[in-house]
Amino acid sequence: MTAVRSEVPQALRKWFLIHFVVDIIFAIPLMFAPVYFLSSLGWQVVDPVASRLVAAALFGIGIESLLSYKAPVATYQGMLNLKIIWSFAAAAGLILSLLQHSQGGPIALWLLLLVFLFFNALWVFWKIKLGRI
Repeated sequence: MTAVRSEVPQALRKWFLIHFVVDIIFAIPLMFAPVYFLSSLGWQVVDPVASRLVAAALFGIGIESLLSYKAPVATYQGMLNLKIIWSFAAAAGLILSLLQHSQGGPIALWLLLLVFLFFNALWVFWKIKLGRI
């Protein structure tokens, strides 16, 4: 097993900042203009309530990523757990939706799947690198 690191690598701190930016970029239009935003991405039916719940999750995870920028490694361990679970569950949900041909399978759905798969792989990589998986 990998030794547990006692410090947070600067690269991981930067990825947390990048994740904050990505989350906020999607959270703002999902919160304030979900129908317009998702319709412009090819969604055929938009539920504003569900969209705003996703926005709330993105705000929560994204803002906590920013707030924990200077936190100790234990905080990063917990946040990585959350990010791994969230990105895996989101990717699984998107895959199920694509298999059911939800929303007509817009290209944006495929792109979102790639984003969640990328972040899941990234967070698993960092969890292993920190030595606690």
